[in-house]
Amino acid sequence: MPHSEIQKRRGRLPKIEVVDLFCGIGGLSYGMKSKGFKILTGFDLDWTCQYAYETNNEAKFVYKDIREVQKEDIAPLYSKKAIKVLAGCAPCQPFSSYAFKNKNKDEKKYNLLYEFGRLVKEVHPDIVTMENVPAIASFKLQSVLGDFIKGLETEGYSVFFQVVYCPDYGIPQTRKRLVLLASRLGMIDLIPPTHYKENYVTVRDTIGQLPPLKAGECCPTDALHRARTLSPLNMRRMLATPYGGSWKDWPEDLMLECHKKEGGKSFGSVYGRMVWDEPAPTMTTECTGIGNGRFGHPEQNRAISAREAALIQTFPATYKFFPNEQEISLTKASRYIGNAVPPKLGEVIAESIKIHIRNTPYERI
Repeated sequence: MPHSEIQKRRGRLPKIEVVDLFCGIGGLSYGMKSKGFKILTGFDLDWTCQYAYETNNEAKFVYKDIREVQKEDIAPLYSKKAIKVLAGCAPCQPFSSYAFKNKNKDEKKYNLLYEFGRLVKEVHPDIVTMENVPAIASFKLQSVLGDFIKGLETEGYSVFFQVVYCPDYGIPQTRKRLVLLASRLGMIDLIPPTHYKENYVTVRDTIGQLPPLKAGECCPTDALHRARTLSPLNMRRMLATPYGGSWKDWPEDLMLECHKKEGGKSFGSVYGRMVWDEPAPTMTTECTGIGNGRFGHPEQNRAISAREAALIQTFPATYKFFPNEQEISLTKASRYIGNAVPPKLGEVIAESIKIHIRNTPYERI
């Protein structure tokens, strides 16, 4: 191919279209949309995610079990000349470290990644991306992930995967996630880190300017900036927790019985306070409760608010989670936020795909 033609390819991009499986409220889709990708449709089995997904991504939400999704549901959505991306984050709970230790595993949940693989084989998109917990990689050769990768390679995809430490990409939490990219167009990989320890985005950078709250209060100008009420006992515990500390700093009369046992020592961050000048811990589906991790505000005597959790997950302040945010459910908001792919990670994945396409010879597309 003439050198000038390759340069022309690198100077422009074809239309890139995305279908998002296990889309939730749309964190991954939003990140990719922010990089100029056209989001077509999201599929999920939680119908309550529809409002947030459609409102923020300007794309259709389909309430459907992936086991029932067929080629005919996806393939006709793509334009003929577009680069076709099939994205998805199969629910991570079955691949967590807890699940690996649990003898009563839910095999139906393990099968969700096989269903993703089935749809890749049927739809044959140009590019596939998948995000999940790092533990899924520990069984690479004899596991669901190994089978997924083998299936991709059999279908002609070049496969790349890496465990990503989120602060390395400007995400202010110590989340680690496995990111997989696969392409029929050629070799593909993830862009190099954009941040290093000396310039990690911190808790202070992310939530330090928000109005102060007391436990149980809601900010009058931001309904999502709302903190859970604390019982009198938990307030005593919060008051006894120093900056950066946890339940290990309490007097014995405030400790839970389980923490006094030998096994309880492993839960060192429970009831802990965050530290201002470090990234936050990983946001979970229970991130607005002090008893579920290091989710205590660094200084204020409360757990972080839903807004603070959303910002730590890199959702912009403009992201709409509920039709009427004056009547939000903290339980739902926490679940939505904790289950989401950080939009910033979606941007990193999208940028990696764009660079890959720019460096792909024209005739391969």
